[in-house]
Amino acid sequence: MKATVSRKAHFNAAHRLYRATWSDDKNKAVFGKCSNPNFHGHNYELIVSVTGEIDKETGFVIDMKVLKDLIYEEIEQTFDHKNLNLEVEVFKTLNPTAENIAVVIYNILKPKLSKHLDLQITLYETPRNFVTYSGK
Repeated sequence: MKATVSRKAHFNAAHRLYRATWSDDKNKAVFGKCSNPNFHGHNYELIVSVTGEIDKETGFVIDMKVLKDLIYEEIEQTFDHKNLNLEVEVFKTLNPTAENIAVVIYNILKPKLSKHLDLQITLYETPRNFVTYSGK
């Protein structure tokens, strides 16, 4: 019997959407105000969902305390109150769009989970703008 459990987390971060190989005019035309050279910030809401068989002995898909600690140590400590472009190594060469942030979070967390567990990341950049990524 399979189930999906989810843990919600939060982090605040600044970023700038742009391509260094493009002119300021082209960046502004494509990314609008999100390409502000002085950056801008979001209060990100993160939902980490893990799907797997329910353990017959514990009744867990995954121990939620383990999931909570993993998200805190690997994601919140890395991203919270950071300028993603300047302070998070992967985003020095990868545009920190919501899509790319979700993929990066997935790639950080997936290897830390048991192989038999499926992972889905939902990242809210704003209450109305969000992305979901499950490794496909």
